[in-house]
Amino acid sequence: MMRAHPQNMKSKKKVNKDSYSNLIKSLKPYLIPILISMIFVIASVVLSILAPQVLKDLTNQIQSGSATGSVNLDKVWSLATTMIIMYVANAVMAFLSGMIMTTVTQRYGYHLRKDIIVKINKMPLSYFDKNPYGDTLSRVTNDVDTISQSLQQSITMLLQSIVMLIGVLIAMFISNWIMALTVLATLPLAILQTVFVTKLAIPHFRERQKSTGKVNAIVEENFTGALIIKLFNSEKRKEAKFNEENQNLRHIMIKAQIFGGMMMPIMIFISYFAYVAVCVVGGLLMAHDMGVTFGMISAFLVYVNLFQSPLSQLAQSMNTVQMAAAASDRVFELLKQEEEINEDDKEYKLLTTNNNIKGKVEFKNVRFGYNPDKIIIPNFSATIEPGMKVAIVGPTGAGKTTLVNLLMRFYDINDGDILIDGVSIFDMSRKELRNIFGMVLQDAWIFEGTIKENIVYSKADVSDDELDKALYNSSLHHYVDTLENKENTYLSGENSLSQGQKQLVTIARAFVENAPLMILDEATSNVDTRTEIQIQNAMDNLTHGRTSFVIAHRLSTIKNADLILVMKDGNIIEKGNHEELMALKGFYESLYNSQFTEESE
Repeated sequence: MMRAHPQNMKSKKKVNKDSYSNLIKSLKPYLIPILISMIFVIASVVLSILAPQVLKDLTNQIQSGSATGSVNLDKVWSLATTMIIMYVANAVMAFLSGMIMTTVTQRYGYHLRKDIIVKINKMPLSYFDKNPYGDTLSRVTNDVDTISQSLQQSITMLLQSIVMLIGVLIAMFISNWIMALTVLATLPLAILQTVFVTKLAIPHFRERQKSTGKVNAIVEENFTGALIIKLFNSEKRKEAKFNEENQNLRHIMIKAQIFGGMMMPIMIFISYFAYVAVCVVGGLLMAHDMGVTFGMISAFLVYVNLFQSPLSQLAQSMNTVQMAAAASDRVFELLKQEEEINEDDKEYKLLTTNNNIKGKVEFKNVRFGYNPDKIIIPNFSATIEPGMKVAIVGPTGAGKTTLVNLLMRFYDINDGDILIDGVSIFDMSRKELRNIFGMVLQDAWIFEGTIKENIVYSKADVSDDELDKALYNSSLHHYVDTLENKENTYLSGENSLSQGQKQLVTIARAFVENAPLMILDEATSNVDTRTEIQIQNAMDNLTHGRTSFVIAHRLSTIKNADLILVMKDGNIIEKGNHEELMALKGFYESLYNSQFTEESE
């Protein structure tokens, strides 16, 4: 029976590009500390607004005293002390608000990075086939840092600016509505220039984040492929490609900063214009005896600064908000990518205490294509009996590794079914399925740590005897015995071991895993002939009594396989053991003889 698989049925979600909405929604868990910070901001703003009133009284006191020749120093000192206390309290409130917001933004960045890593672990391999590693790395590091730093700089500033604007407007209208309207007349100019500059700057900030991702992708590619680049003397070509993207990034950053930097000079000009307007209008009102004093004019000059300062801060914070929005486009795009379906609720079907795995594998009318419009395996069927050693051979692109990827559910088939001991792999969780198989890949993977940690990897409670046996069976014990710290020797990176030694470590890892079924994908391709013979004997011991799949280009290494599947263009064109296939005098014989001739030459 054909099965419609969950991943194929799941429709792709449309990525929401509304980065501001995504940012606001993602900040909801931090609403309480943000509100507390807002309370401190309001308190700080109230003190800033009340201080000019004290300044007005202080100025009028000094003016009246100067007119009579007798200044009340006690009163002056009292008002001055009050102002100092208010500004100190203002500074304390601003500090507390900033500290809270710094904590919030850093925790936000921490959880955002954590969410991305969790997301990456849930995403299918197809995402990484289509996206450069360096670009993904840039989203985790550069883009998240940009969001955190931008929010840290802008949220407090935005809150303070909005509250300050409202408070200053109220205070100015209470003091003198005519002079308040004079100051307010400059607001449309500030708003127009902010909107205009923002529209010009946002596209460049978004393009900057994309260009940064491209540069990081090139850098990552150059680092990981350094050996190949040097081998083919491609340094200049790679350098030219990097310089081209780097130059493009430089131009984009210059444009973004130019447009973003236009806000502050314009706001400063508007501030100076407001100062002049306040002095002129205030002087005219004083001349007509309309209740305006020198103290009120001095207070309004402070109010102009308090009014224009939030506008300047709003303009400045728009730059950082734009940077955060541009970075969040890329981060939330990653977080909205399609995931593998959660299968944690699936009970184990085969890996149970009362059910031993026999190892029968059935492929039933399997149909698959990495792109649904381009099918590479049209209709594949085969039955593998328990304990059989199955070799999969064929030319490059025949579908050998693809078949194994489907068996492990690294990719889901478009149609058909695959069964293990009569149980569909789609009825069991990926975790159970991948615990059933031990796997040795052609590309050896070593992480930073000791040899023992690399071999044991995710398996707990591995005894010294099990480790020694794995070292011996993988032919790694000769090398380990030459090291001063034996299996506790620390590997600082990929270059700590030769390619062959890294392959032996991954083979030893498979021995320790001791899975009931085995997959060997060109497991001996990166070792010398002498080591290959040793590993081949060890592999025969490892696969004895286990169903195993061996992908091999060296046909001489799979002559003892119970079944050889010869693939071409996604189909099995021949099957049988070595002697049977040679007797057919077909495609397998031609492959084998061509390799034998090449090796002889």
